[in-house]
Amino acid sequence: MSGGGLLVAGTTSDAGKSVVTAGICRWLVRRGVKVAPFKAQNMSLNSFVTREGAEIGRAQAMQAQACRVEPTALMNPVLLKPGGERSSQVVLMGRPVGEMSARGYHGGRQQRLLGTVLDCLEQLRDTYDAVICEGAGSPAEINLRRTDIVNMGIARNAGLPVLVVGDIDRGGVFASFFGTVALLSPEDQALVAGFLVNKFRGDVSLLEPGLDMLHGLTGRRTYGVLPFRHGLGIDEEDGLRVSLRGAVRESVVAAPVGEDVLRVAVCAVPLMSNFTDVDALAAEPGVVVRFVDRPEELADADLVVVPGTRGTVRALRWLRERGLAEALVRRAAEGRPVLGVCGGFQLLGEHIEDEVESRAGHVDGLGVLPVRVRFAREKTLTRPAGRALGEPVEGYEIHHGVADVLGGEPFLDGCRVGQTWGTHWHGSLESDGFRRAFLREVAAAAGRRFVPAPDTSFAALREEQLDRLGDLIEQHADTDALWRLIESGAPQGLPFIPPGAPA
Repeated sequence: MSGGGLLVAGTTSDAGKSVVTAGICRWLVRRGVKVAPFKAQNMSLNSFVTREGAEIGRAQAMQAQACRVEPTALMNPVLLKPGGERSSQVVLMGRPVGEMSARGYHGGRQQRLLGTVLDCLEQLRDTYDAVICEGAGSPAEINLRRTDIVNMGIARNAGLPVLVVGDIDRGGVFASFFGTVALLSPEDQALVAGFLVNKFRGDVSLLEPGLDMLHGLTGRRTYGVLPFRHGLGIDEEDGLRVSLRGAVRESVVAAPVGEDVLRVAVCAVPLMSNFTDVDALAAEPGVVVRFVDRPEELADADLVVVPGTRGTVRALRWLRERGLAEALVRRAAEGRPVLGVCGGFQLLGEHIEDEVESRAGHVDGLGVLPVRVRFAREKTLTRPAGRALGEPVEGYEIHHGVADVLGGEPFLDGCRVGQTWGTHWHGSLESDGFRRAFLREVAAAAGRRFVPAPDTSFAALREEQLDRLGDLIEQHADTDALWRLIESGAPQGLPFIPPGAPA
């Protein structure tokens, strides 16, 4: 008999589906339920490599951690990695199968993937007591409903009840809830069990009259009101918005008395991927991480990070257009710390031969590392481990670029020259001993009185965050009703809401 299930949908992108799904997963596993996450189709530049060498969204890897299980390709069978305004790389069951335009994908390919998606979900439901599925965007994207395989399409085909999450911090949550359901067909509406309010600030009693009216209008209950909490947006799917230049990820703990703050500037390159690499730096007491896009913002940085990107050549051009390339070359010459990760490592080299990603052919790099890069058709997807700076370190690699390292001092799979470092390894800074050793070198080169905290465990901090998400569900949702919904794993068959129903 297949296990129970639930689809967590949202009124909008960024309504909180990923963290609510993770919170439900952590709450369930703490009560002894064997649970797994699932997202049929994910669009994200933040990805992860499973132990079997499959690429999936980082959000699903984080949700698997919330479930205390190992992530697999079954949990995210389709991953779309944007490469521009109109095309994405399609990753199927963890392996890239080609580039496709949005029109081409929605014009036929997406619907053909439905069988694969349903098979993956069924395998998970046969293995686990419950599977908590996450939708994408809004289930009321009526222009895409015919080919939908991630929202109501998967809910109807798999017979899943649907919980709709709305972000009240944005405003208009009641209209969003009502409008979402009203736009659905009667068959899809019958699957919507109710609502969950996210990011509420203030006295819940002031919200209750609206919730009662919403119930009267829709016939659907609200399963909980989650309060606003800082610092819970872990492993976001959608990446940093262009508009949030200057956004800061910083430690919640100040530097010890008598020690300096260490300032890290991250170049906000186009198509930035796996910017979560710097979260481990931001977890260190006394470290401030800021995303920047102007050369003057590098002036007071003790460390500059050039992160991964889905468009290495495009990022290189962007750095040159903004004067950041010149600033990076000058920093390297002055012996001031620079770290390039994946695409950021590649563009620090001498030149790039790219007939795969940008098809730009020969492109000169910044020339601060003795590295030449050639883009291969096959993508490297590995989980390497080793030692660096005298400490054990683990990471994961996701790249088409193959680096030929011609000199410098070995550093992971890349090299370092002076205080310029380059590697393809994502996630290496999550290794606590290695991170501390690296920060000690950065602080010494920057002339800072900064000593990394000896007991900061990034894994423990991540577990604390996941437990906080579980606490939100346990303390602020009707967990008895929510469990009955999940355990049944069946549609609710609630009444149809005619569009424009009167208040």
